[in-house]
Amino acid sequence: MAGGKETPRQRMIGMMYLVLTALLALQVSNQILQKFVLLNEGMERTSKNYSGKNQFLIEQMQLTVDSTGKKEQDVKLLLAAKEIHKSTQELYTYIEDLKQELIIQSNAKDENGSFLTGALKNVEASGNIFQVQGKGEELKKRLNDFPKAVQKSLVTAEPKIVFPIETIARDASEIKLFDNDMEARNKSFVTLNFAKSPVGAVLAILSQYQNTILNIESEALTIIQQEIGGVFTPIDQFNAKISAVSNTVAAGTKFSAEMYLAASSSFSLPTMTVDGRAVPVDEKGIGKIEFVVPPATNYVNGQAKRVLTAKINNSSNGEDKSYDLTYEYTVAQPVIKISSEVVQQLYLGCANELFIDVPALGTTYSPDFSFTNADGIKGGRPGSVTVVPKSSADVSIGVSSGGNKIGTETFKVKPVPVPTLVVQAANGTELDLSNVQNIMALSGAKIVAKSEPTFARTMPKDANFAVSKVKIQLVRNGLIRGTSEINSFNSLLDGASSGDAFIVIVESISRTNFRGEKIVDKFNGNAPTVNVK
Repeated sequence: MAGGKETPRQRMIGMMYLVLTALLALQVSNQILQKFVLLNEGMERTSKNYSGKNQFLIEQMQLTVDSTGKKEQDVKLLLAAKEIHKSTQELYTYIEDLKQELIIQSNAKDENGSFLTGALKNVEASGNIFQVQGKGEELKKRLNDFPKAVQKSLVTAEPKIVFPIETIARDASEIKLFDNDMEARNKSFVTLNFAKSPVGAVLAILSQYQNTILNIESEALTIIQQEIGGVFTPIDQFNAKISAVSNTVAAGTKFSAEMYLAASSSFSLPTMTVDGRAVPVDEKGIGKIEFVVPPATNYVNGQAKRVLTAKINNSSNGEDKSYDLTYEYTVAQPVIKISSEVVQQLYLGCANELFIDVPALGTTYSPDFSFTNADGIKGGRPGSVTVVPKSSADVSIGVSSGGNKIGTETFKVKPVPVPTLVVQAANGTELDLSNVQNIMALSGAKIVAKSEPTFARTMPKDANFAVSKVKIQLVRNGLIRGTSEINSFNSLLDGASSGDAFIVIVESISRTNFRGEKIVDKFNGNAPTVNVK
């Protein structure tokens, strides 16, 4: 990208590159791969818009040069513009050929030209092409040679034009995002972008590089156009345009685009509106369209079509003219991704820890949650939340980001599983009650409430059980010979004989929850019987 202050277009492209690169290491789901396809299609449409705009700029420069007497200085500037356009098209075509090679080698499309989800997960094809065959290093060289070619064309023009451009293909060590990432920061450009990368993600990255070089071309051509023709440039053609950063945007993220009247005059800036709202126009006559896309109500296969209605008003030679245009874009339905060991059902009255993410929103994700039939406690990082169901009815969690509703997820609620009662010896080991026990093995033993294993693993802060009220009876030949009202066998051992049995009756147990509250419940499970010898 060009140096200096970044435009909204540059920031958005940079953000998309970082989001795509960060996602490459994930075990991506089918839905996320489909989002890569949508992003790739959106960037390809954007490239088409860029190409049309850049071609139009060259045609306008040619018209200006012809109509102003083909001054030597203007002819050289036009030649520089055409050289830059040629370099751009050659590199663009080279990247497009790489994309087609990747699609063919991975069998990513069926006979109708539709992407196959299974093939998009292929991580071997990209490694074979870009690492084994060395085309990754070749791509890096050609990407980084492109800014030099553009600068050379500009410097040889008259007057010389200085246009600083940043390196396009960078290693992780050259990207600030990875400064503190011990695993990624030493990766090369090829490893970072293509090693073990699914086909769907690589296609989107290659399309992003096509966008980048077209954007550089656009900025260079704009600078050249400003130099051609001197102070006055005849204007006899007008064309209203909208050029979006991406034609496909996820609900809750920003739609970002430029709107302009081609061949407009710097002495008479146009006024612009989109859907009746005023659009800010810069000194070059380019309107900046930005708004957060609200969720659609008519998604079909995760997509919904939207249309912008725009108007550009311009005054030229004392005559006011109005230009109407429309622009169709696609709203992609964001997918809510929930990570938790209890994602299928929540435990009643317990601290169910969830991580709720919307991958399509990337770094713009700023979640808020609403809860039905539950209390919610936000965690320390965006998306982290603890859900505490208040009854056995279903729990609904509404997910919003930046004030825009994304969707609602519903969960079933299940009760806390009844613990199992075991007899624990004085040394902490659990007695095997399927065998007859020595009487003295019960010295110092006690009854312990043992949590169900899955509950203990997923809800450690809520799986703290204890026996609250217990009665132990010494029974011989069906007759009760003694009773202990405490959780101990010791007072009954002296009266016990071989063949006797200790019958355990637990009336209640307690559970200490994540808040430190002790909850006492009647015990309805099976109590142990200990046979002795």
